[in-house]
Amino acid sequence: MAEKNMKDLTTGSPMRLVLSFMLPLLFGMIFQQFYNMVDTVVVGKFLGVQALAGVGSTGSINFLVLGLCNGICAGFAIPVAQKFGQRDFDGLRKFVGNMIWLSVFFAVVITAVTTIWCRRFLLWMNTPEDTFQYAYDYIFLIFLGIPATMLYNLLSGIIRSLGDSRTPLFFLIFSSLLNVALDIVCIVALGMGVAGAGWATLLSQLISGVLCLRHMAVHFPVLKLNGEDLRPNGSYIGRLLAMGLPMGMQYSITAIGSILLQTAVNTLGASAMAAMTAGGKVNMFAVCPFDAIGSTAATFAGQNIGAGKPERVHQGVRDASILGIAYSAVILVVLCFCGGELTTIFLDPSDAEAANVIIPMSRQFLLCNAIFYVPLLYVNLLRFTIQGLGFSNLAVIAGVFEMVARGVFGLCLVPFFGFDAVCFANPAAWIMADIFLFPAYYACLKKRGYRPQRRFRARTQKAHS
Repeated sequence: MAEKNMKDLTTGSPMRLVLSFMLPLLFGMIFQQFYNMVDTVVVGKFLGVQALAGVGSTGSINFLVLGLCNGICAGFAIPVAQKFGQRDFDGLRKFVGNMIWLSVFFAVVITAVTTIWCRRFLLWMNTPEDTFQYAYDYIFLIFLGIPATMLYNLLSGIIRSLGDSRTPLFFLIFSSLLNVALDIVCIVALGMGVAGAGWATLLSQLISGVLCLRHMAVHFPVLKLNGEDLRPNGSYIGRLLAMGLPMGMQYSITAIGSILLQTAVNTLGASAMAAMTAGGKVNMFAVCPFDAIGSTAATFAGQNIGAGKPERVHQGVRDASILGIAYSAVILVVLCFCGGELTTIFLDPSDAEAANVIIPMSRQFLLCNAIFYVPLLYVNLLRFTIQGLGFSNLAVIAGVFEMVARGVFGLCLVPFFGFDAVCFANPAAWIMADIFLFPAYYACLKKRGYRPQRRFRARTQKAHS
């Protein structure tokens, strides 16, 4: 069954392979956003605007910490994809064995640091007093569930590296539905407040991760490890750290800019916080295809570089660009006509403040972001391709560009231009990152042996023959 699940991305039409691999990823990300959204919907509808603002204000610090965890796991999976492309299954298993030890270490350390310093983080972000306890009750439990989050992301990353993007989808769907049920039980039935949303997320991720582990042990015999595979090895650990830490740092550095921006938004009051929360949630759904394209690009590049086919990597980038640009045009039209209505999922339109202030602000935030979705496409596509090529350290630099842009807007422009500056902070960050990523991508591809003139000569010779 494992052989049926695994997919070789080194042969066949890149467009077809990108699409077939990306679609399950996309559905999985949509479901992941769905169960994240349920927390927000239930909180906003049943606990009010201040509770919604409190939960929403944790988004940037949530991204900082969980982005670090998810980036580490994603980076660990890249050597597995490269070994799969090389058909070196012994080396593949040794990488998996060593990443287990590293993941346990990082899960314990990150959980301890974040739960102990959670309250200080929120104080540093100038979280308003009327929303502070809501924010703390929610984010503390999310941090407590970091081991469960890393368990699922590590296993799903390994499985996707083998070309199987469908199995993680099934477990995400299950986790999403379970999270919905637990949200309703904990918040509505048991009256646990925003802490109920945290418990629902923690438990659903833990159960999903355990079931994913059991499935992988039964259905992927290529991953069956022996004592030698589980023995710590310095060269494998070094390679994993060289890939995982830069990817994790890239997310965290990017998130520092988001925290600076969120800190500035917190000074604008609960209405601005709620508007950014509602608009941001809709935006997260809208950008799922870009995230799916990025994750696909990392696996596609990893396998094809492992197989010594840099030309296919570039072809995959071109085909993914076509898909992403077409989607950007469609979703911009949708949000122009329906953006304001979509934010009412999280807000009560019968409330005067929501109808007259928050919903219009949310729509403004959405449209200002949607106009610049093509730069966001290339942030994901090029950054993940560079990582798949084996240059994760460069992703950190792209994250620095994003951090600086959001920091400038948050610290320098929001105090003068208010919510208008908030709306253009993300687009500025995406454009700044692209300024670095385009030349970096071509430089990395060239280092991996890509020579476009060879393809041109081959076509010319074929035309003359």
